[in-house]
Amino acid sequence: MSRQCILKATKRHKKYEMVYASCMVMNTNIPSLGRSLLIGGLGFAVVSLCVFATVAFGERWMYRNLTVVGAYLAWTVLFIVLGGAVLGSLVVGRWRLPRFYLLYGLAFFGYAVAWVIAYFALEHPIDEWFGSLAASVLMALVFAMGFGVMRSVFKFSALLFIANSIGYFIGALLNFRVGGSTGMLLWGVVYGFCLGAGIAAVLHFAQRWTTESS
Repeated sequence: MSRQCILKATKRHKKYEMVYASCMVMNTNIPSLGRSLLIGGLGFAVVSLCVFATVAFGERWMYRNLTVVGAYLAWTVLFIVLGGAVLGSLVVGRWRLPRFYLLYGLAFFGYAVAWVIAYFALEHPIDEWFGSLAASVLMALVFAMGFGVMRSVFKFSALLFIANSIGYFIGALLNFRVGGSTGMLLWGVVYGFCLGAGIAAVLHFAQRWTTESS
């Protein structure tokens, strides 16, 4: 074997070592699943509480001054701006803050559009389940594409659908039982905790599986 071939092989080996070391460092920096669930769940619960507070105390004002479409757009923006700061703290690598806002903003906007369409266009209560499914699939698709783990889109969809549905429907039941502003705020906390934990889990696994496949 010529000296030139040996040098090329050595450089290639060092390159692979550097890539492997980089992946190992990134993998160790990814927050644990437990920490991700805790931060995502509690943090997003606070975010959701803030958003639902505007519904509980300012819904009529927002409908009157912003129109229904404007109100829902404002709530979506609040979830993106506030939620992005919480969930972005769980992401390392190329999608870390502030770039995370681009990925999360697209994911949550698609999620919100699916929910709004289901809420206004469909008539039966069972259709809310379809809205939850469609919203979860759209969000999962964006995250899977962003992290380059398209093979996991079905797992992400299922995880988000379960978390989203538990939070939404249990929260809605609490709102129905308690009523008033208190019921609405409880709905926000339960919904935010469950959805936040679900998104946090997706972000954890997306990052872990991305480094493992590198």
